[in-house]
Amino acid sequence: MDPTQLADALLSNWPVWVVTVTLVVAAVIDGLQLKVPNWITFPMILSGWAYSATLSAYPGWEGLVYSLIGTAVGLGLLLPAYAIGGMGAGDVKLMAGIGAWMWGTVTAYSFAVSAVIGGVMAVIMVFSKQRWEKHHGQFWLILNEILTVKDPEQLAQIAAERKPRMMLLPYGIPIAIGTIAYFAWNRMLV
Repeated sequence: MDPTQLADALLSNWPVWVVTVTLVVAAVIDGLQLKVPNWITFPMILSGWAYSATLSAYPGWEGLVYSLIGTAVGLGLLLPAYAIGGMGAGDVKLMAGIGAWMWGTVTAYSFAVSAVIGGVMAVIMVFSKQRWEKHHGQFWLILNEILTVKDPEQLAQIAAERKPRMMLLPYGIPIAIGTIAYFAWNRMLV
C-alpha cells in the first residue's frame, strides 16, 4: 500500500482510529492505576453519539439510535459483572463508549474477543504468580456464590470484602487488546 492509499484509508476509517487511540490511553491508565477515569469514558460516549448523529453513514436520528443501541449493548454486556463486584465502572463505561462509536454488532464482537483475551491474561497472571490453587478455589467459590446467593447487592458486598486478597486484572487492557484485534482482523483500521 503506497502512502497515498494509506492516508486515504486512515481518513476514511478515522472513527475506528479515534476509538483505538482512546482505548490505548485508557488501557495504559488502567494498567497503572487500576481505574479507567471518567474524563476518558464520558467524552468517548458523548462524542460517539455526536459523531453518529452528524458524520456517520446514517446521520440524524437513525445514526443516533444506532449509537444509543451500541451504548446499551456495551453497558449490558459488562453491567452484570459490575453489579456483582467483578468489574469496575470505568470498564463498563469504556465498553459503552465503544458502542457509542461502533454500534451494537461491532461492540458485541469486540466484547467476545476481549473476554477471551481477558481470560487468557487472567490465567497467565495466576500461573506467573504461582497461585493456581488459591485462585482455582476462589473461582469455584465465586461461581457457587453467584449460583446460590443471586442477590447482586449481597454478591457485590462479598466481592468488596474479598477484593483486597485477590489479584486484580485491569480489564481496560483486555478490552483494548480485544477490540483493536477485532478491528485489525476485520481490516477496519486501514
